[in-house]
Amino acid sequence: MSSANNSAIVEISQTANKFRSSIVLQLENKFIDVKSILGLFTTLLDSGSYELHVHGPDADEAKQAMLDIFNKHNLSIKVVSE
Repeated sequence: MSSANNSAIVEISQTANKFRSSIVLQLENKFIDVKSILGLFTTLLDSGSYELHVHGPDADEAKQAMLDIFNKHNLSIKVVSE
């Protein structure tokens, strides 16, 4: 894994931990708590399309922050509205 990916993972996890909402990343049948840096290290890849599920009191702000970071690191993500 490249150092660019490492910095993306750290930034994603640190940003997610600023929010009270539950933030879960889905890749196929895997669900990863974005606040878990270990979960991100074992799952986040250069390719693949991820789905983002956010639930909680600050969900709108959390969704936007996650979109900004994924776009910054050129990672494909789709926010799932539920």
